[in-house]
Amino acid sequence: MSIYRRTFAYFRPFISQTLVALALTVVGIALSLAKPWPLGALIDGVILEKVSLDWLPNLDKMGIILLLCGTMIAVHLLSGLVGLATNYIFVKVGLDGLLRLRTELYAYLQALPLKYHDARRSSDSSFRVAYDSQAIQTIYNKGFTNIFSSGLMLIGTFVIMVRIDWKLTLISLGILPFIALAIRYYGAQVREQSTIIQESDSDVLAVVQEGLSSIKMVHAFGREDWEVGQFRTRAARSLEAHMRFTKTNMVSALIVGTLMAAGTAGMYWIGFRHVVEGTLGLGELTVFAAYLVMLYKPIEDLTYTFWALEGATAGARRCFEILDRPDEVSDAPHAEVWTGKIERLDFEKIEFGYDPARLILKGIDITIRAGETVAFVGGTGAGKSTLLSLVPRFYDPDAGIMRLNGRNIRDFTKKSIRSQISIVLQDTLLFSTTIRENIAYGRSDASDEEIIQAARRAQAHDFISQLPEGYGSQVGERGGHLSVGQRQRIGIARAFLKDSPLLLLDEPTSALDPGTEHAIMETIYELMQGRTTLIVTHRLSTIHGVDRIVVLKNGLIAEQGTGPELLALNGVYADLYRSADYAGK
Repeated sequence: MSIYRRTFAYFRPFISQTLVALALTVVGIALSLAKPWPLGALIDGVILEKVSLDWLPNLDKMGIILLLCGTMIAVHLLSGLVGLATNYIFVKVGLDGLLRLRTELYAYLQALPLKYHDARRSSDSSFRVAYDSQAIQTIYNKGFTNIFSSGLMLIGTFVIMVRIDWKLTLISLGILPFIALAIRYYGAQVREQSTIIQESDSDVLAVVQEGLSSIKMVHAFGREDWEVGQFRTRAARSLEAHMRFTKTNMVSALIVGTLMAAGTAGMYWIGFRHVVEGTLGLGELTVFAAYLVMLYKPIEDLTYTFWALEGATAGARRCFEILDRPDEVSDAPHAEVWTGKIERLDFEKIEFGYDPARLILKGIDITIRAGETVAFVGGTGAGKSTLLSLVPRFYDPDAGIMRLNGRNIRDFTKKSIRSQISIVLQDTLLFSTTIRENIAYGRSDASDEEIIQAARRAQAHDFISQLPEGYGSQVGERGGHLSVGQRQRIGIARAFLKDSPLLLLDEPTSALDPGTEHAIMETIYELMQGRTTLIVTHRLSTIHGVDRIVVLKNGLIAEQGTGPELLALNGVYADLYRSADYAGK
């Protein structure tokens, strides 16, 4: 499907409004075509008295002049009002279509698996949603509407000009082949340069977003000047791209303008000869000249419209690239909503790699039963966090099957599975809103009493109450107004409030000091009660007493058992446990 057909699909719900605007456009063009006639009547009928004005009311000469001047004002005013209404409808429809695309684009980005986002900069996706999406409004407002109105104006003007003097009309249109060549030549440049501009502007946004989101690290290492240099380099590339685009527009506009001036000069050269020969009245030539301006205006508009469309298609194509991306972790066609209890979770010969050429997990076989707490440990890169990410289907395995209560986990919808899972991460992700809304993120319908109770269970109520606005306090971007421990307690409160039967803990205390870690672990142990829990950690001292410990090494299960059993084996786990880093000493 072409870019244009896909674009107009977003405006189908507004077809009735578009038809109204098109009807008004026809009325507006008819009024515009009538604008020169009063002037012609004044010159040939009143001043030169070469044309009969019997069709006007029986008035004296001054009365007729006043009437014709008043008609000019009325036609211009009515034409302006119709144009105002037409533009308002077209702009509103264009913005409504833009809203549809932006919403669909953002929703699809939310639905795409993490593997897609891992491979791309978030700033580029943001740029496509915020800026590239505006291309469809350009295609609609500057493309479709301009082509319709300019084309209609061109036809109407041409018909009238032929009736006045067909020779002058043909001379005036002699520049069209040259304008067509200019459109074709510069259109290719505009399309290429527009793509470069969008990519370079996206790079600028990426540098800004990365530099400001890591501002603490920048200050800590004194890299402010280096970051500014990086920004300046990317911004300079963007500037160069914009300057090339501007130069192309200016040169092309000069060429088109010169061609139109040549056509106008040719018309006057022949036109005044006709006036001298008596075959054309001065008033008719004046009216013809006015129509020539009206003829060249839509030609000029169509020229710039074609160039605008070339630039807009580059942005639209970048948006549709996302929408055309297949969802590699999609719901199966027969997927059901899971509402049952967790009896067992099976990993059967699971293989997975972020890069197909390099597997992280290699043939993982393990069964986790309801109410069991299983810890996954191992060295960096062993695949612990990756294994946890497969449970809520952030990724699907490359080989093997994950089963929930004996059934393939893909038999259930992702949303229903994730609704039964609570997650506490190493770095709790908080949104730039209130503490209340962050705790209730997994249960937006929770009452204030339920939110406070969850905070009490997470031992967060006391510090929240001491804040100036309590639960209404803003946490700042990514929770920057709170300490690491406070953010972690908010995350735990969120898990308490969601009250899911399956709990995933991914390094929940690795960023904390020993004192805070001990306090947080007490809260986490309470959270784990009565739930099936999978926990990943390097701090073996915190999980030595759980039901089962699975030791991963190079993507394989090296050992599994209770803490004492694994110590007795004197193998991989025992080596890790005796390490000061892992024992938490």
